Amino acid sequence: GTEEAVIALSGGIDSTLTAHLAVEALGADAVYGLVLPSEVNRAENMSDAERVAKELLGIEYDVIEVEPLVEAFLDATPEDFIGGGEERRRVAVGNLRARIRAVLNYLAANGRDAVVLGTGNRSEAQVGYFTKYGDGAVDCHPIAPLYKQQVRQLARHVGVPEDLAAKTASAELWADQTDEEELGLDYDTLDSILALHVDGPLSVAATARELGVDANVVERVRTLHERSAHKRAVPASPSPLF
Repeated sequence: GTEEAVIALSGGIDSTLTAHLAVEALGADAVYGLVLPSEVNRAENMSDAERVAKELLGIEYDVIEVEPLVEAFLDATPEDFIGGGEERRRVAVGNLRARIRAVLNYLAANGRDAVVLGTGNRSEAQVGYFTKYGDGAVDCHPIAPLYKQQVRQLARHVGVPEDLAAKTASAELWADQTDEEELGLDYDTLDSILALHVDGPLSVAATARELGVDANVVERVRTLHERSAHKRAVPASPSPLF
């Protein structure tokens, strides 16, 4: 029932492709971009995000700094509010950044009577590599059926410049993060394991043999998929009594 869309632009290939598809479907006047940098975002990525909005697509966009909102949350809570040590705190604050971006997306969308477009792909969704109620909190996921390498292929097909199509992926929830380093394997391998084993019919052993990787790698991907099932499902609740 609406004809407009809001999309957060990170400068990465997922949001760049989604924005291209949105403009193709709705027109540039019906797509509004948000560039939401924080202190951990690389400057070149934010520059690329603005380049996509301004030069490649010609859509209206705004830049809103996320870090002051992060600091407001942390200043409003007790010093020991986030327990569990430094690593747990880093992840919690990283997820806070993603959830603040979701709040801004919906603030803009509510005001414009628009839908929020997600930028998640199948590779990341199948192993839970997204923030629950963060970048996973959207109305529509246009590229959800595509594995990461398919995202790159489609991006090239619709004319996304090669420097963006081939860019190293990073969620940038904390400094110096890259997707492949955190996942512990490259996207080519991840996509292949998902297609052959998690989504496909092959066993762990057959998949490992087909790809020339250790069976432990295949099992790790399967474990990531199983443990993240709650992220891909509606919240659990008791069964109806009647």
